[in-house]
Amino acid sequence: MDLRNRQLRDIYSDLLVQEAEKNPQLVIVEADLTKAIKNNQFFEKHPERAINVGVAEANMIGVAAGLANMGKLPFTHTFTPFATRRVFDQVTLSVAYAGLNVKMVGSDPGVMAQLNGGTHMSLEDVGLMRNLPTMTVVEPVDGVQLAGLLPQIIAHQGPVYIRLLRQEFDPIFADGEDFELGKAKTIVEGNDITIFATGIMVKEALDAHAILKEKGIDASVVNIHTVKPIDVAAIVKEAKRTKAVVTAENHNIINGLGSAVAEVLAENYPVPMERVGVKDHFGEVGKKDFLMEKFGLKAKNIVAAVENVLKRKEA
Repeated sequence: MDLRNRQLRDIYSDLLVQEAEKNPQLVIVEADLTKAIKNNQFFEKHPERAINVGVAEANMIGVAAGLANMGKLPFTHTFTPFATRRVFDQVTLSVAYAGLNVKMVGSDPGVMAQLNGGTHMSLEDVGLMRNLPTMTVVEPVDGVQLAGLLPQIIAHQGPVYIRLLRQEFDPIFADGEDFELGKAKTIVEGNDITIFATGIMVKEALDAHAILKEKGIDASVVNIHTVKPIDVAAIVKEAKRTKAVVTAENHNIINGLGSAVAEVLAENYPVPMERVGVKDHFGEVGKKDFLMEKFGLKAKNIVAAVENVLKRKEA
């Protein structure tokens, strides 16, 4: 399977069909977005294990919870605001509180909703799901990482929220790279500062690393693919080593990756830190590059944050 040169939804669809061949309990519950996530082939190959509830996301979660309670392994899917904001009470009570084994995919995270605009642009979904006890929150950065993490997500007992880019992605990892659910992945190791990044911001962090290197700044880039449970040991280890931290996320800086890392540092090893992400703002209509520029999600914003933190470190 080509894990580097396809749309992420194609890879997800193929992987889900493969996993269903191995696990007869795996079922999918869709909220009328089957074509959007390319789950058509699952409906064709396993029609008895595929349910489209229509545009009824709360009902989708209820149906999935019922299936999980009967021993099935349901995957749900809709766009991120409908996978979190719209169904939050159902996820809270029917899934998380009940401790049921439901895997929930929210697609088009953050600014990747693009022309669908502010109503479809969830910049708070990680924060919502991170608040729920028993919930695991994952954001694969590319096809290789998705393929590495999906079997672990299936094997994990308990609810999982997967923040999934549907279309083109920046290939980050080589085929065969190993990943562990709940464990950070160091991409580049430096000595001056650590950049913790997730999702589409990993590519921006690597671009920032290249710019910083030209300036004589040696930065680590660490991918946090599992925002909850956060890898406390890895964050503390990096903080002790570089003594300066920047986080980068395609999400509101409130209660997302930046908040999670800040909590770890405040309780274990406080160091100068700055968060790159959306600054307490609703989304809006626009293409990816325009929105990333507007909300300060570019490599240059990470570079500026690094330079600010290093001044505090030196002081």
